[in-house]
This record gives sequence, structure tokens and C-alpha cells, in this order.
Amino acid sequence: MTAWKPDERCPLRPGEHCRLCQLGATGPQDCPLVYLVMTDDELRAGVQAAALRAPAGQPSASRARPLMSSTTIRR
Repeated sequence: MTAWKPDERCPLRPGEHCRLCQLGATGPQDCPLVYLVMTDDELRAGVQAAALRAPAGQPSASRARPLMSSTTIRR
């Protein structure tokens, strides 16, 4: 098993460190979400286009809107 390095960058969130947001992932190298996006041509192109539109040096989280807020989740 590869040890997670705190300086690893998330390829889906340009400019941000890997947050280990997927269960069982030890970094981008074995992240199922990174694998899914990077093996799909359209998704990969979307991530690359978003990275090009982003201002240089600004993490994507400060630009992105949340997909859903906690108020939209109903039980």
C-alpha cells in the first residue's frame, strides 16, 4: 500500500491538495472518482476546460458553486 503524501494534488480540483474524499483511496493514484473521470473522454475534457477557465493560482473550491446544499437534502 502506498502512503499518502500531503502534497499530492487532486487532478479534479486544480490547485488543491487531495482530500481523500473517496472511501478507501490513499491518494489520486487509486481514487475511484479520478479513475472514472480520467477514463471518460467527455468528463476529462470538462475538467481540463474548467482548469483553463480558472484564474491562475486560485483553488477551484473558491470558484465553484456547490452541487447541492444541505437544505436540498430531504428525508
